[in-house]
Amino acid sequence: MAPTVLLAVLALVALVAPGLGVAPGCDYPAHRWCSSRDIAAACQVESRCSSLPHPAAAPVQLSLYYESLCPACREFLVLKLFPTWLLLPGEMLNITLVPYGNAQERNVSGKWDFKCQHGPEECLGNMMEACLMHEAKNFSTFFPVIFCLESGSSVTKNLEACLQIYAPEVDSGRITACVQGDTGVALMHHNAQLTEALDPPHQYVPWITINGKHTDELQAQAEASLLGLVCQLYQ
Repeated sequence: MAPTVLLAVLALVALVAPGLGVAPGCDYPAHRWCSSRDIAAACQVESRCSSLPHPAAAPVQLSLYYESLCPACREFLVLKLFPTWLLLPGEMLNITLVPYGNAQERNVSGKWDFKCQHGPEECLGNMMEACLMHEAKNFSTFFPVIFCLESGSSVTKNLEACLQIYAPEVDSGRITACVQGDTGVALMHHNAQLTEALDPPHQYVPWITINGKHTDELQAQAEASLLGLVCQLYQ
């Protein structure tokens, strides 16, 4: 039965026999009985409402702990994570990127200093991407740029070109200032804290958490078929 016809029938019932089939706690006019799930439940007519709005499911939360020059990290981000993000509606998958990985930090005369697994260039790449996220703010703006950097010939030398292609509205000068100033250091210290707080502690990179959890099984599923895993988990 069409929703408009159903509402007309319900309204007629309410007019002809006000007490017939109406729940005691239903204080709504008949034309509103199918307007929301709460009202339909109060009036005990859920089974008669064919097009009730459904609450949106929570997105699957994926966090990627990675290093900018790590080959396996780049492969996962470029070949698995970015394509999956492109294919899925925005409400299904929420991604957090944490560039730090196996880096180490130490306090030198009151200032944080970082040592990275693949050398100083990786530290620079990590900080550039952290500063890019900080300045661009919107995930849909900075993720294509990071994809461009990670899939190109040089993570640290292609920023200007990648911005021109994917995010021309982002000022590269602000990213450079972030990298060269205290903000970049603070961002990397924050990423260090996030990485060191992982439970269980990360043992390798890329390190993937799904809905805040990491298991060997989830990691393997994400690396084998991330799209399938997200579709399986999305309620």
